[in-house]
Amino acid sequence: MSLVRVDCHLHTVASGDAVTSLDELADRAVQVGLDVVCITDHNETSAAVTAAGRNLGVRIIVGEEIRTPDGDVIGLFLTERVPYVLPVLEVVARIRAQGGLVYAPHPFDRDRSSLGRVLPDLCAAGAVDVVEVFNAKTETQVPNERALDLATAYALPGGVGSDAHDPAGIGAAYLEMPDFDGPASFLAALADARITGEYRPHAPRYPRRAGGPPAS
Repeated sequence: MSLVRVDCHLHTVASGDAVTSLDELADRAVQVGLDVVCITDHNETSAAVTAAGRNLGVRIIVGEEIRTPDGDVIGLFLTERVPYVLPVLEVVARIRAQGGLVYAPHPFDRDRSSLGRVLPDLCAAGAVDVVEVFNAKTETQVPNERALDLATAYALPGGVGSDAHDPAGIGAAYLEMPDFDGPASFLAALADARITGEYRPHAPRYPRRAGGPPAS
C-alpha cells in the first residue's frame, strides 16, 4: 500500500495575511517530505488553482477557507471559489454541489473564527465531512482534544493541518495515509491515517519595525 504525507490546511500570500509564495511552498514541502498539500487561502482559490496547474513537485488539492457568520469552513477539492459571508448551510451546499468536502478547521480555538458553537448541530445534520483534530497553531491541546472527541462522537474522520502562513510552518502537522485519487477515496483513506504534529506559531503578519511597537 502506497502512503502519502498530507498537510490538509495551509495558506499562501493570496490569503492576505500569509507570506508564502508558491515557489517557497514547493521548496518547503519537498524539504519536509510532504506529498500532498491542501492550499486553503482565505476566501480565495486563485493561488491554489495556479499551483495545481504547475509542476511543483508536490500534489495540490484546491481548497478555500471561507468566512461565514458562524465561523470559518474549509472546502476541499473545489472547482470554483465559494463566496464568503454566506450562511454556513449555503456554504456547505455550494461546496458539495461541486463535489467538494466540508472540513471544519480549528473548531474550538477561541482566538480564531471557528465553528465550535454550531459544529455539533452541523455534525448531527450530516453537514460536515472532516473535523480538524490537530491544528499546529493551536497553542494548547484542549481545543484539539475537544475536536477529536467531537469527531469520535459523530464517527467523522479527522483532518490535520499546519495552518501555515509562512514557509517555516509548512509540515508542522500532517497525515500519513493511504494514497487517494479524489474526494471519496480521500475520505476512505482517512480511516487509516496516522497523525504527526507539533505546535508551531506562524510568523507575525506585520514585521516589527526598528524602534517601533511590537508586531500585531
